[in-house]
Amino acid sequence: MKTKAAILWDVGQEWSVEEIELDPPKAGEVLLELVGSGLCHSDEHMVTGDMKLDDSVAKELGLQQFPIIGGHEGAGKVLEVGPGVTTLVPGDHVVLGFIPSCGRCPSCSTGKQNLCDLGALLLAGRQVTDMTSRHHSADGTDLGIMCCIGTFGAHTVVGEASCIKIEKDIPLDKAALVGCGVTTGWGSATYAADVQSGETVVVVGCGGVGMNAVQGAAMAGAAHVVAVDPVEFKREQAMVFGATHTASSMEEATAMVGELTWGAMADKALITVGEGDGTLIAPTMAIIGKGGRVVHTSVAPINDIDVNLSLFDLTLMQKELVGSIFGSANPRRDIPRLLRMYQEGNLKLDELITKTYSHEDINVGYQAMRDGENIRGMVMYDHA
Repeated sequence: MKTKAAILWDVGQEWSVEEIELDPPKAGEVLLELVGSGLCHSDEHMVTGDMKLDDSVAKELGLQQFPIIGGHEGAGKVLEVGPGVTTLVPGDHVVLGFIPSCGRCPSCSTGKQNLCDLGALLLAGRQVTDMTSRHHSADGTDLGIMCCIGTFGAHTVVGEASCIKIEKDIPLDKAALVGCGVTTGWGSATYAADVQSGETVVVVGCGGVGMNAVQGAAMAGAAHVVAVDPVEFKREQAMVFGATHTASSMEEATAMVGELTWGAMADKALITVGEGDGTLIAPTMAIIGKGGRVVHTSVAPINDIDVNLSLFDLTLMQKELVGSIFGSANPRRDIPRLLRMYQEGNLKLDELITKTYSHEDINVGYQAMRDGENIRGMVMYDHA
């Protein structure tokens, strides 16, 4: 079938919305009609080249990342299922988990679906079922798909392992956000940081992921949630999602936390900036007290290995620095769980979407993200 998708032909270019040819689903795959897609910073890492594999590594693995259809935060309805699909039928509504979960590997079987072995294929850009392509440009070029799902297409073909079935009365545009930003931020606070009632928590960076880290910390009962961001609009919005205090810099936040805790400093801190930077580790570790924990959720450039860290402080103050992908959450359990919270009025999703854009205006949406104008922008597809 023919459909439209936003393609990134190479690093440094803009997204190009073009007509593509989509093959029918093969074994273990489904064809989806998507309602839209969140504009997450992770796709921006493809534009800047932060997620580009070294050419020699890609060649050795037999991978070709570009051209690629972006997007990894989407939801839609099933139009067709391929042979062997047992958990979905046409008409079902699904959220796409940007990390597939097979349910059989050691990680999945021990409750760590966010570390599913299929995650090794996230940057391969092909179907998780057989490592081939179902998406092709007008001239027949095989197209990759971001995180094996490619939600910047109005339709897509994905593996059953990437689909989380949800109730049909949940708005698909809101459900899409739970495929990445919401669960990643909320889980980073509640699972990876393990925020406890009465604690002081600092969230560094208040975009789509950080705002949900604020929300997660507040829902977990933190006494103080300090949101740190240089953009005034984001600091104002953080108060809507549960922040008790805001700061425009780490220096301001450090002084504030010292006063709030009578010098004991924060219990937990989460780094959720748009682009991870090793120079941010030391000041964030310094804002936590004895036995405190820092969770690093931000994506850094793939080849960046330099980190500023006081090992003396790490040891003598028994501090922890941990990483987290998808908020250390289990997509098949936590995506439906978070959507139930939304239905019951306990989780804010509507407030996350600052502005929606047409498919053709996707680059306008990303410029707004770079300019700090959106908490979460969304492209919406016209299926009329």
